[in-house]
Amino acid sequence: MKHNLQLKISQHLALTPQLQQSIRLLQLSTLELNQELEQILQDNPLLEREGENEEEVHTSPQSGNEKQNEVSTEQPSEAATDERQSSLDEMDWNDYSAKGGDEEDDSGPQIAAASTTLRDHLISQISLVPLSSRDRALVIMLIDALDEDGYLEQPLEEIAASLDPELEIEPEELEIALKHLQNLEPTGVGARNLGECLTLQLKILPESTPSVDTALRIVSDHLGLLAARDIGKLKKALHIDDAELRAARQIILNLNPKPGANYGSGDIHYVVPDVYIRKIKGFWLASLNPDAMPKLRINRVYADILSRHRESGGQLSTQLQEAKWLIKNVQQRFDTILRVSQAIVDRQRNFFEHGEVAMRPLVLREIADAVGLHESTISRVTTQKYMMTPRGLYELKYFFGSHVSTETGGACSSTAIRALIKQLVGSENAKKPLSDGQIAEVLGQQGIVVARRTVAKYRESLQIPPANLRKSL
Repeated sequence: MKHNLQLKISQHLALTPQLQQSIRLLQLSTLELNQELEQILQDNPLLEREGENEEEVHTSPQSGNEKQNEVSTEQPSEAATDERQSSLDEMDWNDYSAKGGDEEDDSGPQIAAASTTLRDHLISQISLVPLSSRDRALVIMLIDALDEDGYLEQPLEEIAASLDPELEIEPEELEIALKHLQNLEPTGVGARNLGECLTLQLKILPESTPSVDTALRIVSDHLGLLAARDIGKLKKALHIDDAELRAARQIILNLNPKPGANYGSGDIHYVVPDVYIRKIKGFWLASLNPDAMPKLRINRVYADILSRHRESGGQLSTQLQEAKWLIKNVQQRFDTILRVSQAIVDRQRNFFEHGEVAMRPLVLREIADAVGLHESTISRVTTQKYMMTPRGLYELKYFFGSHVSTETGGACSSTAIRALIKQLVGSENAKKPLSDGQIAEVLGQQGIVVARRTVAKYRESLQIPPANLRKSL
C-alpha cells in the first residue's frame, strides 16, 4: 500500500471557551448560576462580588484606570399514592384539596419557607405521652415508616419480620404502638388505607352529628360504590334515602384523605423570579430582578498589582481575562433573558389583562425571529427561568403552547381551551354535568373547532373527572 499526503480545506464551527461558557451560563437556573459562580470565585482571585474586600479597596493605591477595573453585572431595574389519588379524583375530591391563597408581593424573590415536617410534629407529641422507652421507640419506628401523606403502607407483619430477632418484638406490640400513633394529630395519620383514614376521623366526631353512622358504614364497607357514584346500590345496601345519602356524603367530603400532606417534607425549594412584569402607563414591561443578578467586579488590589508587573503576570493575566469573560457572559445572560421575556410579554399581553382564556398560541420560532436568536437558545432561556406577574409566578415555558384552529381561520391556544373547559365545568348544573361532546359543541358555538377526544384529553390534564363522576347525588 502506497502512502501519500493530501491537503484538504474545509470549514467547521469551533466553539471557543468563551462561547461554551456563555451557552452553559444561559441554560442554568438562577440558583445553579450562583452555585457555579461560588466555585469560580474560589478559584479566581481576580474576581469578586461587590461589597467584598471593601476595606482593602479603600486602603490600596488608586490606579489611574480604576473605573476600568471596576465592572458590575448590575443593571438598572424598575423593581400507593397514585391509586389513592385516583380514587380521590373519581370521588370529585376537589373539596378535599387545601387551596391556599396566593399573595402578590413584588418586593423580592418568592421563597418557600421552611415548615415543620410530619415526623417532627408527631415525635414532639409522642414525647409528651407517658410511655415506656421500648413503646416510644416502636412508635417512632412506625413514624419513620409513614409515607408523605401520613399512611403506613407496609404491613405490621413485614415490619416485625425485618427487625432484629434478638429484640423479640411481636406483631401485637406493633399493633399497640400503631394505636398510640393513630391517637396523635393530625387525625387519620398512621392509617393503612383510605377507608381506615376516614374512619379514624369520623370516630372523633360527636355522636350527635347527623348521618355520621351512615358515613362510617360507607367508608368502612362501601367506599368503592361511593367512588363509582353508584347511587342505586348504595341506597339499597344501606337502606337509606337520597337525603340521608347526601348528608353522609357531605360529611365524608369534609374529611382529609391526606392527613400528612400539610406538613413539609424537610426539603426547602427555592424559586427566584428572574424577571418582574408590571403595567406602567398602560404598557406591560419586563424588568430584571436585581436580587437575582450576581454583582461581580474585578478585584482592584490584584488588578493594580498586575498593571504594575505586566511582564511577570503569567497566571494572573490569564485569570484576569477569564474574569472579564465571565462578567461579560453573565451580563449577556441577563440581557438575553430580559429581551426574551419582553418579547413574550408583548405577544401575551392579553393574558396579563384577562387571564388564561386570552392566552394566544406561541412557539419558540416566533420569539427566536423577534429577538434574532436561534430556537435552541430560546429553549435554554425559557427553561427554569421565572417571571413574577400580577397573576402569579410562571416559568417562561408556560407561555408557549400548541394551537387549535377556529372557524374564522385563526388559532386558539391549548391553554386558553383548557381554561374555557374549566370555566364550563365550574358553572355547569351539578345534576346534569356536561359531557365531553357537549363541551365540544359549546366550544364550537364560540368558533373553536375541537374534537370530543381532544376535550377529553384536556379535561384529563386538568384532573377533572368525567360527567358521570361529576354528577351530584
